[in-house]
Formats: sequence, structure tokens, C-alpha cells
Amino acid sequence: MANPTWDKIAGNWKQFTGQVRERWGELTDNEVAQMEGQRDQLAGKIQERYGIAREEANRQIDDWANQLKSD
Repeated sequence: MANPTWDKIAGNWKQFTGQVRERWGELTDNEVAQMEGQRDQLAGKIQERYGIAREEANRQIDDWANQLKSD
């Protein structure tokens, strides 16, 4: 299922890396850069780093993306 908001984020990943690092400070610059906008990789790293369920990681990503959309 394509998400237009995520497509925009993925397409402009370099512009969003700072916001990703601000939101999930446990992720390293290198990890964020290597994701290249891959949502599943972001979810996996959040899950691993914060010790949370995949569903919670996805919810956090959705919340973050929705905030970007409304800004």
C-alpha cells in the first residue's frame, strides 16, 4: 500500500534525516543515512534501538509522518 506522505519523505530523505534524528535520537547519523528512506528499515531500527514492538515502531513513524504533513 503506497503512502503518498511516505513517498515524499523517501524521495527527499536527505532533507528529513535531521528530523528523524531529532525524533529518534538513539539512531546514529550513519544508520539514518543508510536507510535511504526505507520505511521498513526505519521501523526495524526503532524497534531494535528502543526495545519496542514492530507495531509501536510503525505507529510512531505514522505519527511523525502525519505531523510533517500538517506542518
